[in-house]
Amino acid sequence: MAKKFNVTGVCIPELHYMINLSSRLEKIKDMVDQGLYFTINRARQYGKTTTLIALERYLQKDYHVVSMDFQVFDSSKFRNGNIFSMTFARFFLREFIRNPLPADKVLQKEIEQLQEYAAEGSGFELTELFESIMSICAALDKPIVLMIDEIDSAADNQVFLDFLAQLRGYYIQRAKQASFWSVILAGVHDVRNLKRKLRPGEEHKVNSPWNIAADFQVDMSFSEAEIAQMLREYENDFHTGMDIHEMASLLYDCTSGYPYLVSRLCKLLDEEVGRTRKSKSVAWTLNGFIEANRILTAEKNTLFESLIGKVINYPELDRILRDKIFRGQTVAYTAANPVIDLAVMFGIIKNENGSAVPANKVFAKVLSDYYLSLDEIKSLEIYQEALKDKNQFVDNGKLNMRLLIKKFIQHFTDLYGHRGEQFIEKEGRKYFLLYLRPVISGIGHYSMEAVTGSDTRTDLIVYYHEEIFIIETKIWRGEKAHQRGEQQLLGYMEHYHQQEGYLLIFNFNQTKKRGMKEIRINGRTLIEAVV
Repeated sequence: MAKKFNVTGVCIPELHYMINLSSRLEKIKDMVDQGLYFTINRARQYGKTTTLIALERYLQKDYHVVSMDFQVFDSSKFRNGNIFSMTFARFFLREFIRNPLPADKVLQKEIEQLQEYAAEGSGFELTELFESIMSICAALDKPIVLMIDEIDSAADNQVFLDFLAQLRGYYIQRAKQASFWSVILAGVHDVRNLKRKLRPGEEHKVNSPWNIAADFQVDMSFSEAEIAQMLREYENDFHTGMDIHEMASLLYDCTSGYPYLVSRLCKLLDEEVGRTRKSKSVAWTLNGFIEANRILTAEKNTLFESLIGKVINYPELDRILRDKIFRGQTVAYTAANPVIDLAVMFGIIKNENGSAVPANKVFAKVLSDYYLSLDEIKSLEIYQEALKDKNQFVDNGKLNMRLLIKKFIQHFTDLYGHRGEQFIEKEGRKYFLLYLRPVISGIGHYSMEAVTGSDTRTDLIVYYHEEIFIIETKIWRGEKAHQRGEQQLLGYMEHYHQQEGYLLIFNFNQTKKRGMKEIRINGRTLIEAVV
């Protein structure tokens, strides 16, 4: 049976195309060898569980590994310490005895004692649980590593916090008495910021469990080289003739290596685009990739729902992202800012050259579409004009971008030209997207190129059928800045092998002439439009 790209559940090497995890497993094992207590904390669908399962196999030569998942503990199991302790003991034993164990009478006696506690449980609380497990640790021939997945599912529960406190206490005493050699927790939250999940008024729960975890700095995103390795395996099976280097570069550039997004795009290319174009060879091309990206950013999935939910629940994060996406405004990355720290933890933004920017172009596009949809619902005038005009911009399947920009200038000047500099700087780019979206909807697609410098601009790549339009939107900041903008646009045109590009300039200077002109630079054509 041929392998598949997998985006649901755990990736299995024998069934799924996946990257080689060896290098990161080696780095994690180095932390285990040091006896560290740490959290593999990454955003949703970032490969945490897949990594834990692979890590369990990787460690078994040198350690006894007990891997548990708190997601299978329903809420009733956290009702009190006795019920939790009995449940934990049963799951611990089930995982523990799956592994080869030494034929030791003392060990067998301690296992039987814990089994008895788990079955009867009267008076069996957290202290008794840990004392019994520590006795098992003392009888083992190799150190024991405890791994717990999905810790977030229990993080707002007092019994769980009590468990963490006990775990901490026994862990830090391991030099004096047998205990877990290393503890690995996995979830979106780091154990040190699980306290973020506490409800208001529960600050008393913030105590010692939070201050012993080591930093987990292993990069779990996919590198371009790792993506290429995965594609090479696929290519060996299907012989599509794809340019592996180009496809890996496109996937990484679009996703910044976010595991779910990489795998989802690959799955769409293989299954959806390959089916509609009736050829895997045609699918694994630039045009096929553009189509897969359009499908991805338009679909509804739990990752995007979580993304939108976060910006709704955190107004300050919402403001940062709006300003970045539509105004190109630089927001300094400050880890001490709790909103930025939280957004990084959720995988929504990242630190790029000291600026807080959307974590990847897919997220930027999904957020842009969400924000624009709110304004479309308001039936803003520019959107209504686009609905009236849209049929005149497409002829024989070709999008007339020059005419679209020309009409946009007319409408924007008539509707908003009197509003002044502040409005233009804040709203200009957003209003162009509001005009563009209904024209290309259903067939076309756009992406936003993140800009992190001080130059206030946003570059747009618009795709329509198999055409690509490079558009740079910027505020007029003088002739020198304008010339820099021209060179930046030419750089994008060269990268995308385009002979024509568009520079849309929002100018609040009343002496500046509105309209469009065509210029030639280095053999390429620039259409400069002034609003």
